[in-house]
Amino acid sequence: MILIDDAGSGSLIGGTIIGIMRIETEEYLYDIIPLQYYSPELFQKKMYLDYVVKIVSNLFKRLNVTQDEDILICRGYMFDKLRIWTSNNGFKFNSTKIDEPLQSKIESSFEDYAIALGFPKRFISYTKYPFHFHRILQWVYADYDNRAKLCKRGWKSFGKYGSLQTEICFDKIKKSHYVCFKCNKKIKDDSPVKILKFTSNKPQKIYLHDDC
Repeated sequence: MILIDDAGSGSLIGGTIIGIMRIETEEYLYDIIPLQYYSPELFQKKMYLDYVVKIVSNLFKRLNVTQDEDILICRGYMFDKLRIWTSNNGFKFNSTKIDEPLQSKIESSFEDYAIALGFPKRFISYTKYPFHFHRILQWVYADYDNRAKLCKRGWKSFGKYGSLQTEICFDKIKKSHYVCFKCNKKIKDDSPVKILKFTSNKPQKIYLHDDC
């Protein structure tokens, strides 16, 4: 049986991982919808749905998937065109919620991918919802010029929150439990800090080293 699922389609940063697994052997392969497909122009045309078909057709060839195998496809919108392609090519499939053993594999792949983009591992290790939109937005604004290009800019939410007015002030922290959102290093006690403020769903305050 073949399982097909995605990870990262709901994350503000990065493309989307499309993964497949053969349950009997636990063979697992994945590829990534490039971030360019989330540019305003391509996202509006939903070109990422065509790229899903391209990825899965290539992964099917690599795994030698046959028309005799049962296929379970995640019921989400990401696979709307894949379902058509699968049916047209004589494969048997059902749309359903995909759980283990693929779910953990593909989520881990997206976490590794996000870390490779520079997203802090500490968010993933210690935060229940590491890819929460407004948490990521804080990280983006801490180094906006470099990190905005990592966002799904075609999203309406990025259009709404992606160019907010910011305010910078400076202060000194006596007892610090903060990690700088730009360099990802601890802010020491009795340190001067730069504070970046903006309002998204609520007032946000980001602490940075004063020279970051």
